[in-house]
Amino acid sequence: MKKYLSNNFDLNQLIDVFDELPLWSAPFGLKLLDAIDYKPNISALDIGFGTGFPLTELAMRLGENSTVYGIDPWKEAIVRANKKIDLYGITNIKIFEGVAESIPLANESIYLIVSNNGINNVNDIDKVFSECSRIIKPGGQFVQTMNLDKSMFEFYGQLENVLSELHLDKEIELMHEHIYQKRRPLHEIVSLLQKQGFIIKDLEHDQFNYKFADGTAMLNHYFIRLAFMESWIKLLPEDKTEQIFDTIETRLNEQARQLGGIKLSIPYVMINAKKKL
Repeated sequence: MKKYLSNNFDLNQLIDVFDELPLWSAPFGLKLLDAIDYKPNISALDIGFGTGFPLTELAMRLGENSTVYGIDPWKEAIVRANKKIDLYGITNIKIFEGVAESIPLANESIYLIVSNNGINNVNDIDKVFSECSRIIKPGGQFVQTMNLDKSMFEFYGQLENVLSELHLDKEIELMHEHIYQKRRPLHEIVSLLQKQGFIIKDLEHDQFNYKFADGTAMLNHYFIRLAFMESWIKLLPEDKTEQIFDTIETRLNEQARQLGGIKLSIPYVMINAKKKL
């Protein structure tokens, strides 16, 4: 019997994995999935797949005759990704727990590499691009998304104003360095890719917004606390951290009263590249 004719999903188990991905990952990922040149019988790699997106989606779209590898250092996320893989009955995924600076695949063994807002979180982006260049076949496709350096400028502007008022010039420098390390300017990313033998076919810019009732709601949102708050706190003097965030929260709340809410802008780019023949 064909696999798709037997759909005996256990809904009690399926509900544990049915939320496919965080809202944060969705806009980037949809753009990425649209840019892929889908072909049967290929090998692909997803760098930084987290809890399984777009890894599982890519594997299903390419079909069982293709092999899709995933690499990520986050053990707990890999457990959840494997749960999805098992429940969905996906048989063409192979996962590596590790970092993208050292990819355990042979030279010129991969036709397609994707990364959904993952490569800007690595420690050595130049080394990662070198590894991608090593493992990808000539003519292979490399599609990645990343949010840009103006992301959340509404928050960072408020933070810089407060730091300036407190004469914390060193912390302002640390903030700018943090933004640079996490969201390198696009022209630098393009230059690094070209240095590793990739040709840029397309750069597609887009933006989505995180909207909130006020600053208090924004600062308490689980994803802000999970993905950003710790790194923000590390920028600040311990004895002034609460004061600084109190001031920012108050100002954002006042802004929300005047404007009817606040938003954090998330500009991003999809980079579609090919390895030189």
